[in-house]
Amino acid sequence: MKSINIYTDGACSGNQNKTNIGGWGAILEYGEHKKELFGGEINTTNNRMEMMALLKSLESLKKENLVINVFSDSSYLINCFRQKWYENWYKNNWKTAKKTPVENKDLWESLFSFIHNHNINYYRVKGHVSLKNPNTKLDTLYSKFTEWNGSDFSFDDFLYITKMNNRADELANLGMDELR
Repeated sequence: MKSINIYTDGACSGNQNKTNIGGWGAILEYGEHKKELFGGEINTTNNRMEMMALLKSLESLKKENLVINVFSDSSYLINCFRQKWYENWYKNNWKTAKKTPVENKDLWESLFSFIHNHNINYYRVKGHVSLKNPNTKLDTLYSKFTEWNGSDFSFDDFLYITKMNNRADELANLGMDELR
């Protein structure tokens, strides 16, 4: 069975201000088929937009029990799933290790409803990497990528994943542009 790759990004202009604009973008890829999604919200945060990109992607799937590879530049999102922060959140009645309420509980609960329906792998990517700038140290970035995600990815895989993450970022900006 082929896997579905999901590339996500979130953005927020004026993050942490009372009035701001956020956007999210995602690309779903199954073999040669690609689907792009994007949207935005007023008065939000960057983390919420990162989460929304993944949530909207998962909501758009029509089948269950899929193998899904999620690529995101959000360490907040990726680390929650990889390190299973949510297990302690459940045990502690939605409190963090510091005994404060978990932020974005509504989105986390929605995302968690999908983790038992699919086999999902989470991969962290470096955001905002210019592939066209000759001064970009791609070898160094590839090394960091494999440090985060293991050595199963070739350099060409890394370049493609980075390109798709950049496109997800462009889509997130389109989501913000629609609200301006």
